[in-house]
Amino acid sequence: QVQLVESGGGLVQAGGSLRLSCAASGRTFSTYAMGWFRQAPGKEREFVAAISGNGGVTHTANSVKGRFTISRDNAKNTVYLQMNSLKPEDTAVYYCAASMGRPNVLQGYGYWGQGTQVTVSS
Repeated sequence: QVQLVESGGGLVQAGGSLRLSCAASGRTFSTYAMGWFRQAPGKEREFVAAISGNGGVTHTANSVKGRFTISRDNAKNTVYLQMNSLKPEDTAVYYCAASMGRPNVLQGYGYWGQGTQVTVSS
């Protein structure tokens, strides 16, 4: 089992940047694929980005491709989401999640953090 804690959210102006972090408990972090998801008010949760256990494979949603980058540091049990050129439509609660399966199999994400709010002002 793994526990996840996100941090790094906040209020930023359009065009700005934020880096989200997700710290995981446990000594088997590298065996988990990690993903970032987001949920805006009144909308369903959507996939943002995912990364394989060794960091060699990443997937990014078309809506954020070229602006957001997912990475991980297995020595620190942490996954990151670097968000650049932020837009008001990126406003949402961002969640990290862990999966024992492939990073692009969204149904496999069974462990979730509590979320961190990102607000982008225009």
